[in-house]
Amino acid sequence: MKQIGIFIFIVTSVLISMLHSGCTQNEWKYLFDGKTMKGWESPEEPASWQVEDSVLVAEGSGSCLWYTGDVSGHDFKNFIFEAEVKADSLANAGILFHTEYSESGSPAKGYECQIRNTAGNDAGRIMTGSLSGIRNLCKSPVRDGEWFSYRISVQGKTIRTWINDILIVDYTEPANPFRTDGTKRRRLDSGTFALVNHHAGSKVRFRNIRVKALPDNMPSSGTPLKDSVYSARLIKMAGKHIPLTDLHIHLKKGLTMEEALTHARKFGFTYGIAFNGGLKMYIETDDSLGKFLNAYQQPPQTWLAMQAEGREWMDMFSKKNISRFDYVFTDAMTWTNDKGMRMRLWMKEETEIGDPEDFMDQLVDRIVRIVSNEPINIYVNATYLPDEIAPGYDELWTEERMDKVIRALVDHHVAMEISARFKIPSATFIKRAKEAGVKFTFGTNNTGPDDLGRLEYCLDMVDDCGLTWQDFWFPDDQMKTKQQ
Repeated sequence: MKQIGIFIFIVTSVLISMLHSGCTQNEWKYLFDGKTMKGWESPEEPASWQVEDSVLVAEGSGSCLWYTGDVSGHDFKNFIFEAEVKADSLANAGILFHTEYSESGSPAKGYECQIRNTAGNDAGRIMTGSLSGIRNLCKSPVRDGEWFSYRISVQGKTIRTWINDILIVDYTEPANPFRTDGTKRRRLDSGTFALVNHHAGSKVRFRNIRVKALPDNMPSSGTPLKDSVYSARLIKMAGKHIPLTDLHIHLKKGLTMEEALTHARKFGFTYGIAFNGGLKMYIETDDSLGKFLNAYQQPPQTWLAMQAEGREWMDMFSKKNISRFDYVFTDAMTWTNDKGMRMRLWMKEETEIGDPEDFMDQLVDRIVRIVSNEPINIYVNATYLPDEIAPGYDELWTEERMDKVIRALVDHHVAMEISARFKIPSATFIKRAKEAGVKFTFGTNNTGPDDLGRLEYCLDMVDDCGLTWQDFWFPDDQMKTKQQ
């Protein structure tokens, strides 16, 4: 009898909890009826939110629309939220959760999941699928003018977002999360949902808005970063809108795409996946390049890059196939010296130094030729020196030599990579390039799955050189490939 009593008590408690929530667990409930604004309120700009053809439309002044309906008493803790969204060009909007109703001003409580498919000229390259200010994706996985599905889940301390069923963000909040000034309440608790349209001229549509409540006591499905100092640093970078884009990632030595994307989600990185094309490289002919491109399945949250190798590559591949990449980069690690010797600088047996000063003059001359004449977007492994003379980096890279390279980069609109692997260029070089107007990218240049890394040197250079979001180049900037 005692066991029966305990069983009845447990069942009764669960039923009371479900009734109190107003939303049966594991059951979908629609928050928008497709006909009216019932359950939604916009105290400041109600005219900016309308129902048109069973679609909730945000257009007009920037404003927030709060869910105040009956489902769960508009208070949610663990849940799965889904909506279909369509954004016009340059739209900037978001979906908020664990937030609270406010008569005026921007929501201070809770998290925002971003809706932005096209980057504007303002700060904050925080694209669709991002957990704003926490894990900023720098490339939208969808295009303007197309309906896409947006799913958000909270389970314990783990927040995930999916766009068209593709996992984008996988973030687990630590016990004492670091937050920048003004974002202290951006942490998990419970609360309602809200839709926000950030500025006039932004038009976004929503339909099929629904939620599935999950038990309050669900454990986290992920784990937070163990390094709290580094975790806080990532949040600081996100708060300053520094784009954590790594445009120099290779799928080598068995590294799979899913392993690379899992690593990217762990830290909030956006990846450019690069494949080598050139003499004695992964891709050597235009026919093999075309077959590769036809077979390649590009994850929509990544960019696709060609790493052009050697100086012969322009004669090996057609402009048509090259233009199918999102961007092209090369380095000055393979070139022919004045004696006619083809050198690969990372291989001692294939490199002839001779007089270091003469070698440096030849190197700078080749860099300028490459940047000036080859249709590239990024100059990578910048300022690399062979091991034999690398200890003399600061003396060999004189101001005159730096300025020749910098002038070529500026004149030909080529960005310069900050290399996490080689820890180059130096801070002195980067500061000088920044002052001249050079744009930068980050690059790991990994050799396999074991050195994907965390971009520490790149982040150091952001701090040491005072880099801002305006100092960075992206593959979808106005200049794409110079051959076009």
